[in-house]
Amino acid sequence: MTVISMNVMKLRDELERDEGCVYEIYLCSENHPTFGIGHLIRRTDPEYGREVGTPVSAERVMEAFEADIDMVLEDCLKLYPDFNHLPDEVQLIIANMMFNLGLPTLSKFRDMKSCVDDEDWEGASLAMRDSKWYRQVKGRAERLCERMSVQAIPF
Repeated sequence: MTVISMNVMKLRDELERDEGCVYEIYLCSENHPTFGIGHLIRRTDPEYGREVGTPVSAERVMEAFEADIDMVLEDCLKLYPDFNHLPDEVQLIIANMMFNLGLPTLSKFRDMKSCVDDEDWEGASLAMRDSKWYRQVKGRAERLCERMSVQAIPF
């Protein structure tokens, strides 16, 4: 099953704001070689083993980003089988968190998942705030929590 309703361009804009976009190899906050929009270099990447500061083309940055997004959306569907039926804003929030944390870590947000499954957006926001992630990525996390909380406001 593929994600059909995700606004990938909006997600790209969000992730570029949150992750930045760097056209050379750099060390991320965890000291791992990275480039582009938060693309962690893997053994299978042609950039593997190259020095920090090595330039990376815009085309390669986009190629890596698109592959990363494909993986993120697949992981969103693994964690949330009804992902396509969630509100657009909730999809964007979950995909942003999946990009940042990865499936193994986001899977540990059991209270958040339970709340999302129950469409309890305020509860999901509170569960997000009650995490190590929230304390580590303060600005990004607060923005995502606020957006999740707003889903609870009837229009």
